[in-house]
Amino acid sequence: MANVTIIGGHGKVALLAEPMLRERGHTVNAIIRSEDQSADIMATGANPVVADITTLSTEEMAQLFKDLHTEVLVWSAGAGGVGGPERTYAIDREAAIRSMEAAQQAGLRRYIMVSYLGPGPSTGYPQITRSSHMRRLRRRPTSIFAAPGWSTRF
Repeated sequence: MANVTIIGGHGKVALLAEPMLRERGHTVNAIIRSEDQSADIMATGANPVVADITTLSTEEMAQLFKDLHTEVLVWSAGAGGVGGPERTYAIDREAAIRSMEAAQQAGLRRYIMVSYLGPGPSTGYPQITRSSHMRRLRRRPTSIFAAPGWSTRF
């Protein structure tokens, strides 16, 4: 069975996924922002890990993944519309990108992102369509999600 680390371990999706993963025999570490969330995490059978993803560097994230013996990394974090565009950008974009880079640095081969395509009109950011998103990805020399050697299976 795999050692799974979930970033955003107290979110709605993560709280549903954690007991399902545990039932299948996986070890689950849930990265959360507040010690106050620990009891909810332990109730799912996961191990709470308190860390602020908005302040961790790529290198610090990579070390955390190594320390947790992570084999599968799940990004399920998000600002949830709380804190305005700056917080949304800091979590939903910047921290997410650092987590991908950290996963590569830590030698992980399995990364799952729980997300959606584009912000809503209330965020103040331009709407993203699938075609505009794909154009941006093609401009990058190597898309992180298609990194060589990464597995597409759980």
